[in-house]
Amino acid sequence: MFEITYTGVFIFITLAWVIIRIIFGIMSHKVDWKYEVKLLTVYICLVVIARIVYFPMRLVDGHIASLYLEFDKVFPFWINLVPIVHMFDEYDGWLINIIGNITMFIPVGLAWPFCFKKLDTIGKVVLAGVGYTLCIEITQLPFHSRCSDIDDLIMNTTGVFIGAIIYFGVKRLKVRNI
Repeated sequence: MFEITYTGVFIFITLAWVIIRIIFGIMSHKVDWKYEVKLLTVYICLVVIARIVYFPMRLVDGHIASLYLEFDKVFPFWINLVPIVHMFDEYDGWLINIIGNITMFIPVGLAWPFCFKKLDTIGKVVLAGVGYTLCIEITQLPFHSRCSDIDDLIMNTTGVFIGAIIYFGVKRLKVRNI
């Protein structure tokens, strides 16, 4: 059994982020500090989503509970490939699950086109969001306590879509008012 703490994941994401940003700065021979500040919105999305997606919301002794990789429990994967069938199953927290999965990805739909010029249409943002969500669902596969679910893919992508609609809607309004 291998224990993974949120603190460890946070440090890993932060170090990877800093190293990648340093490499990009070295490769471009300059640092655009205004752009780096904009990119912090993407970083915040990454660390917040990692917290919510991988780690139980309940606290244990006042701390975020750990995630455990139990090698003897990896197979069979806990996965739901049938869309919508279980989305509305009534259990404690089912509505919070739906609203939370959508809401947590709205900032992705806002931040990514704000930061990445090539994500210049709603379709491109949504496609990038599908890829990001798919990566999350795939990385959950080895963890017995996590379920990879097509419904999460649908809801998270819906959140990215809503965020992209808001971003491009506001952008269009700003252009009209200029």
